[in-house]
Amino acid sequence: MSYGSYLRQEVENSVNPVTREAILTDINAYYTTKLTQHGATPRGVDWNDAASHHSRHHQFLRLLASDPAASVLDLGCGYGDFLAFLRKNEHTGTFIGYDISAAMIAEAERLHGSDQNCDWRVGAEPTEPADYDIASGIMNVKGDVPAADWETYVRDTILLLGRSSRRGFAANMLTMSNDPEKRRSNLHYVEPIEMLQFCLKNFGRSVALMQDYGLYEFTIIVRHG
Repeated sequence: MSYGSYLRQEVENSVNPVTREAILTDINAYYTTKLTQHGATPRGVDWNDAASHHSRHHQFLRLLASDPAASVLDLGCGYGDFLAFLRKNEHTGTFIGYDISAAMIAEAERLHGSDQNCDWRVGAEPTEPADYDIASGIMNVKGDVPAADWETYVRDTILLLGRSSRRGFAANMLTMSNDPEKRRSNLHYVEPIEMLQFCLKNFGRSVALMQDYGLYEFTIIVRHG
């Protein structure tokens, strides 16, 4: 692409930002393809391996462990591995899994079933609140979406988690606190202090940020009230 073409493309992107609907369409296609290729495995939800996948799960226990009967909403639940993790850790509360990919929800229902304590729904915006919301990995893969548009998507998603949770929420994101040469152009990296400040501004002072578990990411935890 010539420099002139690049400038024209940048102007077009600034005038016509990528919509949330277009982003969700791309996310649906991306993760449905991953599931088709790798099945109900960590690779099927675009994680490297089971060890890192479960390490992420453990970070969410910092929000949930003291409240085992609370309801939990998993936004971007994939094939439902977090539900199995919660039940193994003696969590008994109602669980609702949302995913934009109908194939992921079908696989979650096949693996885990559904009853009065467990429900699976296709979608990207919860229609009812839960005590706690969690979101794992859903803000990482931006593809070729311009960084500014993806940043809007990330912040809108954090605000959505805030609105749809009664007691608090947690989410993980790739961190800028890593080696630049290891970053990939199709992934979105977040400056931890900026996300911390964003959450403090929008949700009050009960915010914690963890970046101490050996992965190139961080988990943000917000408690309401």
